[in-house]
Amino acid sequence: QNMLEELLIHKPDDPIEFMINHLKQNNDDAPRVCVLGPPASGKTTVAMWLCKHFNAIRVSQETLLFKEALTQTEEAKALKERNQKIPNALWANLIQERLSNVDCIKQGWILEGFPENQEQAWMLQSSGIFPRHVVMLYAPDTVLIERSGGKRLDPLTQEVFHTTFNWPSDPLVQQRLVKPEDLSEQEVSKKLLEYHRKFPEIFHIYQKVLKSINADQPSVDVLSQVLAFVQSRHRSAAPFTPRILFCGPPGSGKSLQAALIAQKYDVVNICCGQLLKEAVADNTKLGELVKPYIDNGCPVPDNLVLKRLTERLSALDCLTNGWVLSGFPRDVEQAEQLQKAQINPNR
Repeated sequence: QNMLEELLIHKPDDPIEFMINHLKQNNDDAPRVCVLGPPASGKTTVAMWLCKHFNAIRVSQETLLFKEALTQTEEAKALKERNQKIPNALWANLIQERLSNVDCIKQGWILEGFPENQEQAWMLQSSGIFPRHVVMLYAPDTVLIERSGGKRLDPLTQEVFHTTFNWPSDPLVQQRLVKPEDLSEQEVSKKLLEYHRKFPEIFHIYQKVLKSINADQPSVDVLSQVLAFVQSRHRSAAPFTPRILFCGPPGSGKSLQAALIAQKYDVVNICCGQLLKEAVADNTKLGELVKPYIDNGCPVPDNLVLKRLTERLSALDCLTNGWVLSGFPRDVEQAEQLQKAQINPNR
């Protein structure tokens, strides 16, 4: 799917060579994440934590202007030093150049604080930059204004700390912390107002890959929710044959739920116990082997169960419509045998 997306975006003259190079890069599992949110919502903390967790590359205003030697870096720095606004096109060019480097392609990237507005988002899309996950942090304005007053920055590592919520335990780190510029209450309020004006446009563009996460909670909870989202895979719109497995303790309703799913989605309902009883009733060779165990109330050997399951799941109706299975596997060993038999559920 990712390779098909890249083909449609770049439209290479030689598609075969393009696909070969894509497969050589082996980067389909590399993270491509945007971390967005209002001032003091914790974007830097989340972005740096994700980079450490995934060994990905962090890309932000600070890294683009002061840590990279890109084609238009000096032009952007000159505008910054003169307190002039850096054009959206210039930001987009810097981001595109940085993300096209080998380390970002292989390791993945965490884009912090970009895009800031609709125009930047469109420019990134036109350059073929599509994040797989967009994390949108939010919190009440009163909380964000309060947070901004206690914000402290480590100039050595660029990590962000807080005098109340996240103070470092290392005395050496404490000594070198500095208060970021432009953190007056009026300045933060102005930035929040601008953010709220532009946020709906960005939300609309990325709504299918975006998750809003409440930043007004312990940092451990925020990071846990962010990680769960970034590690999730978005549901593909491509058609597929459902292969559903129901597990649970006795009396949990596996058979009933399986029957309801089969009825609703027109898939084949496979109950392991019923399948073995049918084999006995039909007087098949397998049924003759299974019958003594059922008559004596003993568990049927796994190899016989697996053989019957393989036969049934290979039938045309199961291959065409899909299936829902209950009653097997009941332990890890049975699950491993199911996997070895190439019976792999997708739900």
